[in-house]
Amino acid sequence: MSHQPLPPGATIGIVGGGQLGRMLALDAARLGFRVHVYCPDGGSPAFAVSAAHVQAAYEDEDALARFARDVDVVTYEFENVPSRTAEVLASHRPLFPGARALQVAQDRLEEKNFLRQLGLPLADFAAVDGRGDLSAAVQRLGRPSVLKTRRFGYDGKGQITLRDDVLLENALDAVNRQPSVLEAFVPFVREISVVAARGQDGAFAAYDVTENRHANHILNTSTVPANLSSEACVEAQAMARSIADALGYVGVIGVEMFVVEDGGRERLLINEIAPRVHNSGHWTQDGAETSQFEQHIRAVAGWPLGSTQRLARTQMTNLIGDDVSAWSSLAAEPGARLHLYGKAEARPGRKMGHVNRLLPGN
Repeated sequence: MSHQPLPPGATIGIVGGGQLGRMLALDAARLGFRVHVYCPDGGSPAFAVSAAHVQAAYEDEDALARFARDVDVVTYEFENVPSRTAEVLASHRPLFPGARALQVAQDRLEEKNFLRQLGLPLADFAAVDGRGDLSAAVQRLGRPSVLKTRRFGYDGKGQITLRDDVLLENALDAVNRQPSVLEAFVPFVREISVVAARGQDGAFAAYDVTENRHANHILNTSTVPANLSSEACVEAQAMARSIADALGYVGVIGVEMFVVEDGGRERLLINEIAPRVHNSGHWTQDGAETSQFEQHIRAVAGWPLGSTQRLARTQMTNLIGDDVSAWSSLAAEPGARLHLYGKAEARPGRKMGHVNRLLPGN
């Protein structure tokens, strides 16, 4: 259902105060919107750049209601917003993306069943609720295979690869014996993602497919354009659109995929969905006509979507932990665009910023 476009001066509420919320708030302000951020963490990077903020628990329904009444629309910067939190907010103000997107993305098993129902390609999988399930799943899917918790895993957390030397009991311990999913191992040649947006009117716009490289399970670099055939790029963007349309999605969405070479042909398998702006889309801040953050604000505000035209070959590099200590040399590097998140303390595995580099060529 479409709503009237919000005029400049309206207030956008963002649930979550991390770096994604910070960058959303910065682009929203540039479009003339006020931003209110809701987050329980007093050190939230988004607080420093928002017009107002609420520091309260996600379970504080009175605080949620007051926050919602003070804004015109609500969005979020992370997918693990508690379902009751989303329900309370949506009872007061439009919530984009909607609760269905959260429900699907928060549970790996539900997400995989959703993708399978759409007829989209993904690795074979099995639900695991205990030792017997895991034994049967390993018999069917073989080793290596990957055991992942159904909920709350990210950046390599909540998962273990079952190689020949891994005992089933140890694998269950590694995921704290939580309800999980066993996935068949994918011998991919590269990882890619599609970052795209869908508006309230159903309009859809996808950025160029991004090629991603990880280090220690954390995204290291994202490069556009991906080393991928034009046919595979079109297919990847079409799959992202079918997901967004099926969810009635509003906002920016990230869809992560594996590329497998099969008889000289590129075959795509969907890995997971992120119902929010995405780390692999940070290159758009400097390498596209409209950044993913502006695009998301446009979508949730009911504005026309902006152009996703790429301006140059671009590579984004995450600054993890002590990488940020090189800020001075990065700031002096010609062609490097530095984005720092304002976090007080650098810790191993913590995303502190990123740098975009515009590369020669097309």
